[in-house]
Amino acid sequence: MKFKKHVFICTNQKPAPKKSCGEEHGLALVEAFKQALKDRGLQVDIRAQKAGCLDTCALGPSVVVYPDGINYGNVQLSDVDEIVESHLVNNQPVERLKLTF
Repeated sequence: MKFKKHVFICTNQKPAPKKSCGEEHGLALVEAFKQALKDRGLQVDIRAQKAGCLDTCALGPSVVVYPDGINYGNVQLSDVDEIVESHLVNNQPVERLKLTF
């Protein structure tokens, strides 16, 4: 496997009044994750990228981390460093953002 972890950030945009993660906020999250990984020298082992719909629109902005299969909801820019440090570096998912199905 090329990457140890892969972070997919929803950038899906649906027309109003449907709720979606939103391309604008999603792209900001993509850039924030990429920068946080780069700042820590992790971009070789962990990849962050935009994704289409993750089917959790009502709970978004949504992020999923593979191969762990951990889904996060209502992710804000202020949550990025915590997800990177806690989950991606220390393998401890951020429970307050974790979606359970």
